Amino acid sequence: MKKIALALVLAFSLSSAGDYTKEDRIRDMNQMAEAMNIIQSGFFYNNYETVVQGVTQLSDAVVRVKPPLEEKVEKDPMARYMNQKIKMTNKITKKINQKALTILERFKRGDSAQAVQAYTKIMGQCMKCHREIRNW
Repeated sequence: MKKIALALVLAFSLSSAGDYTKEDRIRDMNQMAEAMNIIQSGFFYNNYETVVQGVTQLSDAVVRVKPPLEEKVEKDPMARYMNQKIKMTNKITKKINQKALTILERFKRGDSAQAVQAYTKIMGQCMKCHREIRNW
């Protein structure tokens, strides 16, 4: 009985979560921008805890970012195939998370130049997404 109740609660919570919308993506992008600013502040003040806070916030936000429902259910199958937005988003997310961990490792070791280089590579991934997916 407990298993059935738990399954019902889980199913209800997943169904009521709703679809990912453009507003959700804007909120997550704002959180990512804020996280990048926190990381940068940590660099400027040579404060490891601030860098950790920014990397944690960035990793939390980037995991949630995905194409909104209207982009996922593109009516034209050829356009859906050519866009590859979901695949590209997942690839960029993975690279950002890898570079975020690199920032922590290098900054903790005292190699701030390499940490800043990883930060710059994250910025490059952000711009790649905006150029290729958002058509900037």
